[in-house]
Amino acid sequence: MAKLDASKPQRLIDRQALSLTALAIGWVALLSWIGFGWQLGSVGLVDETEPLFAEAARQMVETGDWVTPYFNGVTRFDKPPLVYWLMAVGFHLFGVSEWTVRLPSALSAAGLTGFGFYVLRRFGQLAVGQRPGAALWTAVVGAAAIALNPETIAWARIGVSDMLLSACVGSALLSFFLGYAQPEYPHRQAVWYYAGYVFMALAVLAKGPVGLVLPGLTIISFLLYLGKLREGLRELRLLRGGLLFLAIALPWFILVTLANGEAYLDSFFGYHNFQRFTSVVNRHAAPWFFYFLVVTIGFLPWSGFLPLAIFRLKFWRVQHWRRLPRSQHLGLFALVWFAVVFLFFTASVTKLPSYVLPLMPAAGILVGLTWSDYLSQPRRLGWGFWASAWANIALFLGLSAIALYSPNWMGNDPTMPNLPHLARASGIFTRAAVIWGMAAIAGCVLVILRRAVWLWSVNLIAIAAFVLLTIMPAFQLADSLRQQPLQQIATAVAVEQQRNEPVVMVGFMKPSLVFYSQRRVNYIGDPAAVAGELADSPSDSFLLVGHPEEVAATLQPGQTQEVLLQKGTYQLARVHR
Repeated sequence: MAKLDASKPQRLIDRQALSLTALAIGWVALLSWIGFGWQLGSVGLVDETEPLFAEAARQMVETGDWVTPYFNGVTRFDKPPLVYWLMAVGFHLFGVSEWTVRLPSALSAAGLTGFGFYVLRRFGQLAVGQRPGAALWTAVVGAAAIALNPETIAWARIGVSDMLLSACVGSALLSFFLGYAQPEYPHRQAVWYYAGYVFMALAVLAKGPVGLVLPGLTIISFLLYLGKLREGLRELRLLRGGLLFLAIALPWFILVTLANGEAYLDSFFGYHNFQRFTSVVNRHAAPWFFYFLVVTIGFLPWSGFLPLAIFRLKFWRVQHWRRLPRSQHLGLFALVWFAVVFLFFTASVTKLPSYVLPLMPAAGILVGLTWSDYLSQPRRLGWGFWASAWANIALFLGLSAIALYSPNWMGNDPTMPNLPHLARASGIFTRAAVIWGMAAIAGCVLVILRRAVWLWSVNLIAIAAFVLLTIMPAFQLADSLRQQPLQQIATAVAVEQQRNEPVVMVGFMKPSLVFYSQRRVNYIGDPAAVAGELADSPSDSFLLVGHPEEVAATLQPGQTQEVLLQKGTYQLARVHR
C-alpha cells in the first residue's frame, strides 16, 4: 500500500503533462484550422503570381524534370525549387487542385505556430520572471498572435514561397534559441543548433540567399549585443553545421547551374536577388516608412500592444540583459529578430508587403510575453498598458469604419465591375463592421470594469470571427467575378483546341489560363501585333482569349472570328486566317 501511495504523485504529474500536451495540440490545431485550413481550396488560384508557382510544380510532375522549373514552356528562375517540390509531391498524393497548391503554405504556418507555442511554453515564464503557470498564458496568447494576423493568414492561404520561407527562417531562429538557452545540456544544445542549420538550408531552397542572411544577421546581432559573439560562434559548431547546411542547400544550385549555365546565374542571383535589393524591380517602390504601415496593418488586431511590448523590454539597459541567465533572453531575442528583418527590408529599394512576413512570429512572441506578464501580475498595470488598451480599441473602431465604407472605394478592377454592388448586397462588410464594432464595445466594457487584461481574448474572438464570417466570403465573392470566368474559359480552351492550333491571350497576362487549360499560351499585349506574332503558325486558325474589345481589335483583313464562349468580362473566340 505504501508503494501505491508513493506512485500517486508521479501518476498525477504524468496525467497533468498529458493534459497540457493535449491542450497544446488542440490549441494549435484550432488556431491553424481557423487561420489556414478552413476552406483552403474553396477559391481559384489568384492571378498573377500563384498560378506561376502552381503550373511550375505541375510541369515538374508532367515532364519529370525536378531540377529546372518551367512555366508555359519557359524556364522560371524566380525562386528555388522547395515550394515546387512540395506542391508536386502533393499533386502525386492528392491530385492537382487549389487545395494541394496551398497545402505547403498552410502546413508551414501551422508548423511555425506549433513551434512558437513550444518555445513560449518552455521559456516564456523565465523570460519575464513570472510566477509558475505564467508560461502557459504566454504560449496561448503568443501562438494566437503568431497565427491570427492578416499578414500570416493571407500568405498561409496562397500557394507561393513566402510562408514557407517565413516558417523555415522562424524555425531556424527558434532552434538556435533552444540551443542557446540550454548550455547546461551540451548534447541537447548541439541537436538544436544542427536543426537550425537544416532549417536555414531549407530557407535557402525556399527563396534563396535571404534564407541564410536573415537568421545569420539576427544571430550575430543578438550575440554582439550580449557580448557573447566569440563564445556563441564556438558553440555553434560552424564547421560541422556549415557542412550540413551545404549538403542540403548546395546540390540543387549546382545541378541547375550545370543545366542552364549563365542564364540561371544572371536571372536568379543578378535580377531576383541583387537587383531587388539595390534597385526598384517591377515598379515595387515605396517610401522609407512603408513597413511601419505594413506591420501596423498586417499585425492587426495585436499591433496596438506592439510598441509597449518593445519598450517594456528596456533594451537600452545592456548590462542588465548581460547579467541575466540565457534562459531569460527570449524577449530580447525576439526583439532583435523583429528589428533585423524590419531594418533589412527597409533598406531594400524594392518593397513588397510580403517581405516582412518573417518578423511576424517575433512580433507574436513579444506580444505573448507582454500579455502573460500582465495576466499573471495584474496589479502592475501602468499608463503604458492603458494607452495600449485604448489604442487597441481605437483600432477596432477604425476597422469598423473602414469595413462599413469600403464598398465605396471599390470599382477600379475592370474584371469585377459589379463588385461594389454585390459587396453591398451580400452584407459581408456590414458583418465586418458589426464584428469590429462589438469588439470595440467589449473592449470599452473591460476597460471600465478594470478587467482590461482580458482584452487579448476580444482580439482573438474578433479576428477569428472576421476570418470565418468576412474574409472567406469576400474571397469567394471576388473569385466568382474575377477567377471563375477565366477558369471556365480555360476549360473551354482545353475542349475546343484543335491539333497545332495556337492559344493566344491578348492584353494582360493571366497565368491561371495556362494552369487550368494545361495548354501553352501565347501572351501578346498589343492586339495589332497578334497577326504578326502568329504568321509562322502551321494552323489556319487560332484560339483567342481576352476582353471583347481586345478580341475585336485583333481582327485583320481576310480574317473571321467565331465567338465560342463569353464568361464575365472574358471572351473566347476562334479566328480563321
